[in-house]
Amino acid sequence: MQIVELLLALVLILVAAELFTNGLEHLGDRLGLSEGVTGSIFAAIGTALPETMVPLVAIFTASGMAEAKVGEEVGVGAILGAPLMLSTLTLFLLAFFAARGRGWQGVLEPERTGLRRDLGWFLLAFGLASAALFLPHEQALVRVGIAILLVLGYFLYLLLTIRASAGLVADGHGTEADASLYLSRLGIPLHLASIFLQLFVGLGGIIYGARLFVEGVEGISQWLGISPLILSLLIVPVATELPEKINSILWIRRGKDTLAFGNITGAMVFQGSLLPAIGVTLTPWTASFPVLLGVGITLLAAGYTFLLVIRGVRLQPIHFLFQGICYATYFLVLS
Repeated sequence: MQIVELLLALVLILVAAELFTNGLEHLGDRLGLSEGVTGSIFAAIGTALPETMVPLVAIFTASGMAEAKVGEEVGVGAILGAPLMLSTLTLFLLAFFAARGRGWQGVLEPERTGLRRDLGWFLLAFGLASAALFLPHEQALVRVGIAILLVLGYFLYLLLTIRASAGLVADGHGTEADASLYLSRLGIPLHLASIFLQLFVGLGGIIYGARLFVEGVEGISQWLGISPLILSLLIVPVATELPEKINSILWIRRGKDTLAFGNITGAMVFQGSLLPAIGVTLTPWTASFPVLLGVGITLLAAGYTFLLVIRGVRLQPIHFLFQGICYATYFLVLS
């Protein structure tokens, strides 16, 4: 029964992601936004909502000492597991589907200034959050200070990304909708209201589908006897990151490389700053082997991608085999 639930949830996410990406392209086109803003902010935040809810629900709904401990483990694992998945497996899958049409030696052409900004801000924020793992929990003021810096840093990142939008549109990086709005095919006039309606329907389907998927995965994982921390580091992020994976795969197959990469790297900034701010203040946020291994691999994979970008390397799908190796290593060590 759980296998059927997983398959139905995946179909729902696929259909909803198609609605969402189509609506988002029309929104960016109508508002005259760059692909960087559309992908790194709108798409990233929208599709990050499912995995954002997992740690929040785990932390805030637990009652009793035993349940609170499990909730904290699931919360910490989900907070740290999401950037791990995005920086490793998600980028590898993006490259894999790009290689199917362009070959492993094909060219990937995301807009580089936005990609460099996203990766740089992620490394700065996630590095700060990772350093907080070694702070004693008694140093509450220091932890609160770090959380405030992470939140303020994210809003500064938003301002910089939006400020760069006009120049990127002028340089030919504006968001363009290649297909008509799906709701308009039903006879509904193309207006902002219809665009937002389709976005809400698509996003609602993504969130509900992700919730069903997570419930099914958790049921199977608990049946297999996996600990809550390992479950939240390995299993839950795979399920909750499906929106980013599918949206980016849809865009990369259409040659919209900036949207595809921005959807992932923008979500990395969101997941590497705002959610760790919650973890630093509301959970023990302490170092353990699974946590440190995950943090180290995340920083390694993201740092490798950042070096490729700042050195001006001609990006190809084959470069992102390294991300697949990073994730496989982590999975094999913990499984």
